[in-house]
Amino acid sequence: MDRFSIGKIAVHRVEEWCGTFSPPAELFQGFREDTWDSHRDTFVPDYFDPLSGKLVAVLQSWVLDTGEQRILFDTGAGNDKDRPDLPIFAHLQTDFLGRLAAAGFQPEDIDTVVCSHIHVDHVGWNTRLIDGAWQPTFRNARYVLPVRDRDYWDPEVTTAGPGVIGRLVNGGMFEDSVRPILQAGRAEWADDGFEVAPGLVLHARPGHTPGSTVMHVSSDGVEAMFVGDVVHHPAQIYAPEWNSAFCEDADQARETRRQVLSEAADREALLIPAHFAGAHVARVVREGTGFRPILSSAL
Repeated sequence: MDRFSIGKIAVHRVEEWCGTFSPPAELFQGFREDTWDSHRDTFVPDYFDPLSGKLVAVLQSWVLDTGEQRILFDTGAGNDKDRPDLPIFAHLQTDFLGRLAAAGFQPEDIDTVVCSHIHVDHVGWNTRLIDGAWQPTFRNARYVLPVRDRDYWDPEVTTAGPGVIGRLVNGGMFEDSVRPILQAGRAEWADDGFEVAPGLVLHARPGHTPGSTVMHVSSDGVEAMFVGDVVHHPAQIYAPEWNSAFCEDADQARETRRQVLSEAADREALLIPAHFAGAHVARVVREGTGFRPILSSAL
Protein backbone atom coordinates (compact mmCIF):
# COMPACT_ATOMS: atom_id res chain seq x y z
CA MET A 1 0.00 0.00 0.00
CA ASP A 2 1.66 3.18 -1.20
CA ARG A 3 -1.10 5.59 -0.17
CA PHE A 4 -3.72 5.12 2.49
CA SER A 5 -5.34 6.93 5.38
CA ILE A 6 -5.28 6.57 9.14
CA GLY A 7 -8.46 8.43 9.96
CA LYS A 8 -7.85 11.96 8.71
CA ILE A 9 -4.09 11.43 8.30
CA ALA A 10 -2.86 10.75 4.76
CA VAL A 11 0.08 8.32 4.58
CA HIS A 12 2.48 8.08 1.63
CA ARG A 13 5.09 5.34 1.27
CA VAL A 14 8.44 6.30 -0.28
CA GLU A 15 10.64 3.37 -1.31
CA GLU A 16 14.40 3.67 -1.40
CA TRP A 17 15.50 0.11 -2.19
CA CYS A 18 14.04 -3.37 -2.67
CA GLY A 19 15.88 -6.65 -3.06
CA THR A 20 16.94 -9.95 -1.55
CA PHE A 21 18.83 -9.59 1.67
CA SER A 22 19.73 -12.73 3.64
CA PRO A 23 18.81 -16.39 4.00
CA PRO A 24 16.36 -16.73 6.89
CA ALA A 25 18.69 -18.99 8.86
CA GLU A 26 21.33 -16.23 8.83
CA LEU A 27 19.08 -13.32 9.73
CA PHE A 28 17.02 -14.91 12.49
CA GLN A 29 18.53 -15.89 15.82
CA GLY A 30 16.65 -18.91 17.15
CA PHE A 31 15.63 -19.95 13.63
CA ARG A 32 13.93 -23.35 13.34
CA GLU A 33 13.58 -25.02 9.96
CA ASP A 34 10.32 -26.78 10.85
CA THR A 35 8.68 -23.51 11.90
CA TRP A 36 9.88 -21.79 8.75
CA ASP A 37 8.73 -24.65 6.49
CA SER A 38 5.22 -24.60 7.96
CA HIS A 39 4.75 -20.99 6.77
CA ARG A 40 7.21 -20.74 3.89
CA ASP A 41 4.64 -20.87 1.10
CA THR A 42 2.78 -17.86 2.49
CA PHE A 43 5.95 -15.77 2.04
CA VAL A 44 6.50 -16.60 -1.66
CA PRO A 45 7.07 -14.49 -3.71
CA ASP A 46 6.62 -11.18 -1.90
CA TYR A 47 8.62 -11.91 1.24
CA PHE A 48 10.89 -14.77 0.21
CA ASP A 49 12.63 -15.63 -3.06
CA PRO A 50 12.88 -19.44 -3.33
CA LEU A 51 15.38 -19.28 -6.20
CA SER A 52 18.01 -17.42 -4.19
CA GLY A 53 16.87 -18.78 -0.85
CA LYS A 54 16.86 -15.23 0.52
CA LEU A 55 14.34 -12.98 2.19
CA VAL A 56 12.91 -10.07 0.23
CA ALA A 57 13.17 -6.74 2.03
CA VAL A 58 12.71 -3.05 1.35
CA LEU A 59 14.06 0.21 2.65
CA GLN A 60 11.14 2.61 2.88
CA SER A 61 10.02 5.79 4.55
CA TRP A 62 6.55 7.06 5.36
CA VAL A 63 5.22 10.60 5.07
CA LEU A 64 2.26 11.35 7.32
CA ASP A 65 0.34 14.45 6.27
CA THR A 66 -1.92 15.60 9.09
CA GLY A 67 -3.10 18.66 7.17
CA GLU A 68 -1.06 20.81 9.56
CA GLN A 69 2.27 18.96 9.57
CA ARG A 70 4.20 16.67 7.29
CA ILE A 71 6.09 14.04 9.25
CA LEU A 72 8.68 11.73 7.69
CA PHE A 73 9.16 8.46 9.58
CA ASP A 74 12.61 6.86 9.09
CA THR A 75 15.04 7.91 6.37
CA GLY A 76 16.60 4.74 4.92
CA ALA A 77 20.27 4.25 4.09
CA GLY A 78 21.02 7.38 2.05
CA ASN A 79 23.24 8.01 -0.95
CA ASP A 80 27.04 8.21 -1.05
CA LYS A 81 27.55 6.67 2.41
CA ASP A 82 30.73 4.70 2.99
CA ARG A 83 29.75 1.37 4.55
CA PRO A 84 32.77 -0.95 4.28
CA ASP A 85 31.19 -3.68 6.42
CA LEU A 86 27.72 -3.44 4.87
CA PRO A 87 28.40 -3.27 1.13
CA ILE A 88 24.76 -3.80 0.15
CA PHE A 89 24.04 -0.25 1.38
CA ALA A 90 27.40 1.32 0.52
CA HIS A 91 27.63 4.24 -1.93
CA LEU A 92 24.01 3.90 -2.99
CA GLN A 93 22.72 6.11 -5.80
CA THR A 94 18.96 5.81 -5.50
CA ASP A 95 16.27 8.22 -6.64
CA PHE A 96 14.77 8.49 -3.17
CA LEU A 97 14.25 12.25 -3.41
CA GLY A 98 12.64 11.81 -6.84
CA ARG A 99 10.22 9.29 -5.35
CA LEU A 100 9.53 11.66 -2.48
CA ALA A 101 8.68 14.30 -5.09
CA ALA A 102 6.44 11.84 -6.93
CA ALA A 103 4.54 11.38 -3.66
CA GLY A 104 4.02 15.14 -3.63
CA PHE A 105 6.75 16.39 -1.31
CA GLN A 106 10.00 18.28 -1.61
CA PRO A 107 12.59 18.05 1.18
CA GLU A 108 11.73 21.56 2.36
CA ASP A 109 8.08 20.51 2.80
CA ILE A 110 8.93 18.14 5.66
CA ASP A 111 8.27 19.65 9.09
CA THR A 112 9.44 16.77 11.28
CA VAL A 113 11.69 13.76 10.74
CA VAL A 114 11.26 10.88 13.20
CA CYS A 115 13.86 8.10 13.36
CA SER A 116 12.56 4.93 15.01
CA HIS A 117 16.09 4.14 16.15
CA ILE A 118 19.66 5.02 15.30
CA HIS A 119 20.76 2.38 12.78
CA VAL A 120 22.46 2.71 9.44
CA ASP A 121 19.29 2.04 7.40
CA HIS A 122 17.01 4.38 9.37
CA VAL A 123 18.99 7.61 9.48
CA GLY A 124 20.76 7.70 6.10
CA TRP A 125 18.73 10.39 4.36
CA ASN A 126 18.97 12.60 7.43
CA THR A 127 21.85 14.09 5.47
CA ARG A 128 23.09 14.38 1.92
CA LEU A 129 26.50 15.24 0.50
CA ILE A 130 26.68 18.87 -0.65
CA ASP A 131 30.02 20.35 -1.72
CA GLY A 132 31.90 17.60 0.09
CA ALA A 133 30.08 18.05 3.42
CA TRP A 134 27.14 16.24 5.02
CA GLN A 135 24.21 18.65 5.30
CA PRO A 136 20.65 18.13 6.64
CA THR A 137 18.48 16.91 3.77
CA PHE A 138 15.26 18.31 5.24
CA ARG A 139 16.43 21.83 5.97
CA ASN A 140 13.19 23.09 7.56
CA ALA A 141 12.61 20.04 9.74
CA ARG A 142 13.29 19.22 13.33
CA TYR A 143 14.77 15.74 13.68
CA VAL A 144 13.28 13.68 16.50
CA LEU A 145 15.72 11.01 17.66
CA PRO A 146 15.48 8.49 20.55
CA VAL A 147 17.46 9.75 23.52
CA ARG A 148 18.27 6.22 24.72
CA ASP A 149 20.25 5.65 21.53
CA ARG A 150 22.24 8.88 21.77
CA ASP A 151 25.27 7.89 23.85
CA TYR A 152 25.06 4.23 22.85
CA TRP A 153 25.87 4.95 19.20
CA ASP A 154 28.09 8.01 19.56
CA PRO A 155 31.69 6.80 19.06
CA GLU A 156 32.95 9.80 21.02
CA VAL A 157 31.17 8.61 24.17
CA THR A 158 33.19 6.12 26.21
CA THR A 159 30.29 4.36 27.93
CA ALA A 160 29.32 0.84 26.88
CA GLY A 161 28.13 0.78 23.29
CA PRO A 162 27.01 -1.70 20.65
CA GLY A 163 28.17 -5.26 20.22
CA VAL A 164 30.50 -6.46 17.48
CA ILE A 165 27.87 -6.77 14.75
CA GLY A 166 26.35 -3.41 15.62
CA ARG A 167 29.72 -1.67 15.51
CA LEU A 168 30.63 -3.21 12.17
CA VAL A 169 27.46 -2.62 10.17
CA ASN A 170 26.93 0.86 11.61
CA GLY A 171 30.51 2.02 11.21
CA GLY A 172 30.59 5.69 10.19
CA MET A 173 26.83 6.06 10.51
CA PHE A 174 26.79 8.44 13.47
CA GLU A 175 29.45 10.67 11.93
CA ASP A 176 27.77 11.14 8.54
CA SER A 177 24.06 10.86 9.41
CA VAL A 178 23.55 11.97 13.01
CA ARG A 179 26.36 14.30 14.13
CA PRO A 180 25.72 16.78 11.28
CA ILE A 181 22.13 17.07 12.53
CA LEU A 182 23.39 17.79 16.04
CA GLN A 183 25.88 20.34 14.77
CA ALA A 184 23.16 22.07 12.75
CA GLY A 185 21.02 22.37 15.88
CA ARG A 186 18.18 20.41 14.28
CA ALA A 187 17.97 17.46 16.71
CA GLU A 188 15.32 16.99 19.38
CA TRP A 189 15.86 14.03 21.71
CA ALA A 190 12.72 12.07 22.61
CA ASP A 191 11.83 9.52 25.25
CA ASP A 192 8.73 7.47 26.06
CA GLY A 193 5.51 9.43 25.67
CA PHE A 194 6.89 12.12 23.36
CA GLU A 195 4.08 13.68 21.29
CA VAL A 196 5.20 14.34 17.73
CA ALA A 197 1.85 15.89 16.81
CA PRO A 198 -1.73 15.46 18.06
CA GLY A 199 -2.50 11.74 17.84
CA LEU A 200 1.13 10.75 17.11
CA VAL A 201 2.95 9.53 20.22
CA LEU A 202 6.31 7.79 20.57
CA HIS A 203 6.68 4.84 22.92
CA ALA A 204 9.98 3.32 23.99
CA ARG A 205 10.18 -0.30 22.90
CA PRO A 206 13.83 -1.27 23.55
CA GLY A 207 15.72 -4.39 22.59
CA HIS A 208 16.59 -4.03 18.95
CA THR A 209 18.48 -0.96 20.13
CA PRO A 210 18.24 0.74 23.55
CA GLY A 211 16.23 3.55 21.98
CA SER A 212 14.04 1.52 19.64
CA THR A 213 10.75 3.40 19.40
CA VAL A 214 7.23 2.72 18.12
CA MET A 215 5.05 5.57 16.89
CA HIS A 216 1.38 5.09 17.78
CA VAL A 217 -0.98 6.95 15.48
CA SER A 218 -4.64 7.53 16.27
CA SER A 219 -7.14 9.52 14.21
CA ASP A 220 -10.93 9.32 14.09
CA GLY A 221 -10.93 6.00 15.94
CA VAL A 222 -8.42 4.38 13.56
CA GLU A 223 -5.07 3.20 14.94
CA ALA A 224 -1.71 2.28 13.46
CA MET A 225 1.72 1.43 14.83
CA PHE A 226 4.93 2.32 13.01
CA VAL A 227 7.23 -0.25 14.59
CA GLY A 228 10.60 0.21 12.91
CA ASP A 229 12.66 -2.96 13.32
CA VAL A 230 10.76 -4.51 16.21
CA VAL A 231 9.48 -6.80 13.45
CA HIS A 232 11.65 -7.26 10.34
CA HIS A 233 9.67 -9.94 8.52
CA PRO A 234 6.23 -11.62 8.74
CA ALA A 235 7.94 -14.80 10.00
CA GLN A 236 8.54 -13.03 13.31
CA ILE A 237 4.79 -12.61 13.81
CA TYR A 238 4.47 -16.39 13.73
CA ALA A 239 7.69 -16.74 15.74
CA PRO A 240 8.19 -13.70 18.01
CA GLU A 241 11.10 -15.47 19.70
CA TRP A 242 13.17 -15.03 16.52
CA ASN A 243 15.37 -11.97 16.80
CA SER A 244 17.25 -10.47 13.92
CA ALA A 245 21.03 -10.75 14.02
CA PHE A 246 21.08 -6.98 14.60
CA CYS A 247 19.18 -6.91 17.90
CA GLU A 248 21.43 -5.49 20.61
CA ASP A 249 19.64 -6.98 23.65
CA ALA A 250 18.28 -10.39 22.69
CA ASP A 251 16.06 -11.08 25.70
CA GLN A 252 14.60 -7.58 25.74
CA ALA A 253 13.97 -7.68 21.98
CA ARG A 254 11.90 -10.86 22.32
CA GLU A 255 9.88 -9.43 25.20
CA THR A 256 9.29 -6.20 23.29
CA ARG A 257 8.21 -8.01 20.12
CA ARG A 258 5.55 -9.96 21.99
CA GLN A 259 4.40 -6.76 23.69
CA VAL A 260 4.08 -4.91 20.38
CA LEU A 261 2.27 -7.77 18.66
CA SER A 262 -0.12 -8.02 21.60
CA GLU A 263 -0.79 -4.28 21.40
CA ALA A 264 -1.43 -4.46 17.66
CA ALA A 265 -3.80 -7.41 18.04
CA ASP A 266 -5.70 -6.01 21.02
CA ARG A 267 -6.05 -2.50 19.57
CA GLU A 268 -6.78 -3.79 16.04
CA ALA A 269 -4.04 -1.43 14.92
CA LEU A 270 -2.42 -1.56 11.52
CA LEU A 271 1.18 -2.79 11.93
CA ILE A 272 3.64 -0.83 9.77
CA PRO A 273 7.19 -2.25 9.95
CA ALA A 274 10.25 -0.73 8.33
CA HIS A 275 11.21 -3.53 5.94
CA PHE A 276 8.09 -5.45 4.90
CA ALA A 277 7.90 -6.02 1.15
CA GLY A 278 4.62 -7.25 -0.34
CA ALA A 279 1.73 -5.22 1.04
CA HIS A 280 4.23 -3.41 3.35
CA VAL A 281 1.76 -3.49 6.26
CA ALA A 282 -0.08 -6.15 8.23
CA ARG A 283 -2.83 -6.89 10.67
CA VAL A 284 -2.04 -9.08 13.66
CA VAL A 285 -4.54 -11.55 15.07
CA ARG A 286 -4.18 -13.91 17.98
CA GLU A 287 -3.99 -17.62 17.19
CA GLY A 288 -3.94 -19.82 20.28
CA THR A 289 -1.12 -18.52 22.45
CA GLY A 290 0.60 -16.92 19.46
CA PHE A 291 -0.09 -14.62 16.55
CA ARG A 292 -0.81 -14.73 12.85
CA PRO A 293 -0.26 -11.97 10.26
CA ILE A 294 -2.87 -10.91 7.75
CA LEU A 295 -0.93 -9.68 4.73
CA SER A 296 -3.05 -7.99 2.13
CA SER A 297 -3.04 -4.81 0.06
CA ALA A 298 -6.77 -4.56 0.82
CA LEU A 299 -6.18 -3.82 4.51
